[in-house]
Amino acid sequence: MTSTVVVLDAERPEGALVDPAVPLVHIDDQGLTRGDGVFETLRAVDGQVRKFPAHHRRLTSSARLAQLPVPDAERCLRAVELALAHAGPGGRGELGAEHSVRITISRGTPEGGPWSWVTVNPVPESTFRQRREGVDVVLLPRGHDPALDAGYPWLLPGAKTLSYAVNMAAQRHARTLGADDAVFTAEDRRVLEGATSSVVCARVRGDRRELVTPEPSRGVLPGTTQAAIFTAARADGWELGYGPLYPADLLAADGVWLVSSVRLAVPVRRLDAQPLPVNPQLTRLVTGWVAGA
Repeated sequence: MTSTVVVLDAERPEGALVDPAVPLVHIDDQGLTRGDGVFETLRAVDGQVRKFPAHHRRLTSSARLAQLPVPDAERCLRAVELALAHAGPGGRGELGAEHSVRITISRGTPEGGPWSWVTVNPVPESTFRQRREGVDVVLLPRGHDPALDAGYPWLLPGAKTLSYAVNMAAQRHARTLGADDAVFTAEDRRVLEGATSSVVCARVRGDRRELVTPEPSRGVLPGTTQAAIFTAARADGWELGYGPLYPADLLAADGVWLVSSVRLAVPVRRLDAQPLPVNPQLTRLVTGWVAGA
């Protein structure tokens, strides 16, 4: 799979298409050696990027917390559109030709300073399969309550950084347990978030319909996809809740999804090997809310 890459740096502030086969990252780039940088992943359908304003706002927030520069919204969008215009065919799902778009800002080398780049790739079949079939999930303790980080800005609470080694390790550990993905919990077993996703569950009791997600102010990265789903659900007459959620709440729900910009709404079919109800109608509804955002 070949990426399409656009670079924004001091020499190319407007963004320039580059050859992905040519080395671009220096061996002493601090994004590589220290994970010192931030990023956003977006979805594009039929060449049109989705939820760009929400992603750029979060990218701006992350960059400010990390004391990194952010390309202005117009320049950043032009770079994304340039990459999409030169990208190969997108992955073919039910919603059109889909691409994954990633905007990365690195601290760069000590001499060269910060720089940014945009990469575009087709959404793989494995993502479409998860949307169709769902995933098995295990709960893994985070090791500490991330809500306690809020008072310490040097811990970068709420920033989407390149330091994803723990998240990837959690997914690998989940696979050793026979699952597909992991959801983190706090010391008190409170549900936090997926390794690379937000958690959303539905409760339907007669005429009362409610969507619930863990509290975004309690050490959970605010999810652009979760926010888009909640905005659409509110307009559709659903009640909204912001936790706290515990494993028992997920097991008693009428549907649980891992939601993210590229995967959209992936139904959870087992939690710690216990079956959860998978409602195709509810999944289509939730997917439709975010797919149209």
